[in-house]
Amino acid sequence: MGESRPSRVLVTGASGYLGGHLCRALLDDGLQVRAFVRRTSDLTSLPVPSSSSSPSFELAYGDVTDLPSLDSACHGCEVIFHAAALVEPWLPDPSRFLSVNVGGLKNVLQAFKETKTLQKVIYTSSFFALGPTDGYVADEKQIHAGKFFCTEYEKSKSIADKIALEAARDGMPIILLYPGVIYGPGKLTAGNVLARIIVERFSGRLPGYMGSGNDIESFCHVEDVAKGHIAAMYKGRFGERYLLTGENVSFNQVIDRSAFITSTRKPWFRIPLWLIEIYGWISVFFGKVTGKLPLISYPTVRVLRHQWAYSCDKAKEELGYNPRSLNEGLAEVLSWLKSLGSIKY
Repeated sequence: MGESRPSRVLVTGASGYLGGHLCRALLDDGLQVRAFVRRTSDLTSLPVPSSSSSPSFELAYGDVTDLPSLDSACHGCEVIFHAAALVEPWLPDPSRFLSVNVGGLKNVLQAFKETKTLQKVIYTSSFFALGPTDGYVADEKQIHAGKFFCTEYEKSKSIADKIALEAARDGMPIILLYPGVIYGPGKLTAGNVLARIIVERFSGRLPGYMGSGNDIESFCHVEDVAKGHIAAMYKGRFGERYLLTGENVSFNQVIDRSAFITSTRKPWFRIPLWLIEIYGWISVFFGKVTGKLPLISYPTVRVLRHQWAYSCDKAKEELGYNPRSLNEGLAEVLSWLKSLGSIKY
């Protein structure tokens, strides 16, 4: 599409794990950034809003499920990065996945139509929207079969994906991005599951491998994904899908590599997935009682029973996407977690 440069961009989900990194990357690129956040959002990962009359970074309050607040936030922006999503394997109220992940996208598309200054939408989907890849490596051509879903999050992102593709066919200037399992420093949230599992491993709460290691995930560093979003804004083609993924390995391999980097012992036994699933059901029960979301829930185990391997060759070729190696990224995460005091080695 050519490297046309906008003056002001809007980022939904700005207070989230990816959203915070994206805001900083956009500022580093010299753009004016408006962060769309809820009044209750944790803003500690975001820059301090500018105090000048022409701010380089500012906050706009609202919710993607509230169209009027979204309309107001879009005013004067040329590009909207729609990164807002509920990223959890389980929630007590599963209807929230549809209201935020599907309803939120519908509102973004409607707000685009109502805002004369907007020129393009950069939509952050998910590898889950493409479905599992048991026994092969998939690319952007894969469409979710829709026959089963491991999590309600996966289901919502699959539905939203079809809405985004339909909007593209109708002429909407939208670019669809599909990150893999995002990791890196920043926040220990559900959006940074790799870091959370490392903490569990080094604390002794995860004493063994999770299953036999047949699961495969595509791991991508959060800073690389943020840069991929900016590259998509400049170089992405409308209506196209781009996988922003990385190395395809199992969580057990992540644990092995972490042990090698830190010169610590590898686990000596495997915890069968059926046992982890029982633990997941118990965790969900206590989650319903306490209101605290569990780290491991039974939908998580369903994900681990499948493979999610993807190629990012298209993004490398068209966008210049350049994901770092998992070993390099892991070393950074391990050092960060140690500096926080979250792990010791």
